[in-house]
Amino acid sequence: MLTPKQIVEQLDRYIIGQDEAKRSVAIALRNRYRRSRLPLEMREEITPKNIIMMGPTGVGKTEISRRLAKLVEAPFVKVEATKFTEVGYVGRDVDSMVRDLVEASIRLCKQGEYERVRMMAEAAAEQRLVELLGVDPSAKSKQSKAANLFGLQMLLGPKAEPSEPEISEEEKTRRAEKRRTTLEALRRGELEDRIVTVEVTESNSGNDAMLAMGIDLNINEMFGGMLPKKKKQRKVPVSEARRILVAEESDKLIDMDEVIDRAIERAEQDGIIFIDEIDKIAAAGNTVGADVSREGVQRDILPIVEGSTVNTKYGPVKTDYMLFIAAGAFHVSKVSDLIPELQGRFPIRVKLNALTVEDYERILTQPENAVTKQYEALLLTDNVRLSFDDGAKHAIAEAAFAANETSENIGARRLHTIIENLLDDISFNASGEHPMIDVVIDRAYVESHLNMSKTTEDLNKYIV
Repeated sequence: MLTPKQIVEQLDRYIIGQDEAKRSVAIALRNRYRRSRLPLEMREEITPKNIIMMGPTGVGKTEISRRLAKLVEAPFVKVEATKFTEVGYVGRDVDSMVRDLVEASIRLCKQGEYERVRMMAEAAAEQRLVELLGVDPSAKSKQSKAANLFGLQMLLGPKAEPSEPEISEEEKTRRAEKRRTTLEALRRGELEDRIVTVEVTESNSGNDAMLAMGIDLNINEMFGGMLPKKKKQRKVPVSEARRILVAEESDKLIDMDEVIDRAIERAEQDGIIFIDEIDKIAAAGNTVGADVSREGVQRDILPIVEGSTVNTKYGPVKTDYMLFIAAGAFHVSKVSDLIPELQGRFPIRVKLNALTVEDYERILTQPENAVTKQYEALLLTDNVRLSFDDGAKHAIAEAAFAANETSENIGARRLHTIIENLLDDISFNASGEHPMIDVVIDRAYVESHLNMSKTTEDLNKYIV
């Protein structure tokens, strides 16, 4: 388990500034590990210290939480507080955030099991591919006839089974040799584009309208899996067939009951729920109109955060030890506008600062997923070797800061808007049909394309 300093170092690779927020989440994460090492009696008495982040949009609130979950491979889900409303309004019930977390935990545990059995699943899929590639039409027609005869037997009663002609040794040797040569060609990658027919099982998912209302219902599960699964045949290349068959073989090798049990435990003990836009449901002091609805949403969220048991299709799930991180801009409302009970459940409060010109410049340069690096990689696929010099990065940072100051402050997201407009001509004309071209973006190019010398109104066309 990483120490708080190591966690902050990892977060620094992707998020610029906001040291106080990083420090708080690092301590909260480390405390989970410390709690796991305590005796059971003491462990049950210690609950996570939930965090509420205050700051404008685009400064890293969501990214801090998401990266935190990835560091420890913890189940993570992000929800918008405005989606949860009282009965009579369009929205989802608050319990759905816990159900979403359980689904995320199952995907995480399932992926871990897939990695464990990957080699065995790939070997089994390879053998099935050899059979699909080696089956001749006559053998296939014999199999279908045999299947039809079996169906008639089930309807008309048992009859004497026709004896199959015994395969000669020469035929066995011929088939074994064909199988060996097919397997060798498959492993050399020579058959990746060959078309084969695979039988796939259609998933019986819930109705779209019911899913939109937050009702996750599978008709087949209601009948205990008694309904036959629909199967269909698909003609796909060997490369795609391998992926399908590996997934099928992996499902055969893992115990889903064990995966679900482990996933529920991980969701309960390690799950992180990020509640965004919590300031939008904070009442502004009135008790009529929309404020009544906002307070109702807060009271619905309260038992989940306090600790309760939520029924899911996988069984009851306790929320007592889940970590809740709430975030909001709090431009109009304040944290004190939340109901007192909900405020008390978020003892750690962190303020994230608005970004400066220097922050924007560092965002363009330092993170491993910096936006400039993304565009350089994208255009390189079309034979354009793009680069930004220091003057250009500083000019872009100044433009982003000025646009956020004169209009809505959308934080680092402004950089994507400005660079997209800045590279519009280059992206449109790059086709990949020309030799490699070197393009250097300098300050003069940025100023001429963004018209930075004009009045601030000219920046409005770059504002989302």
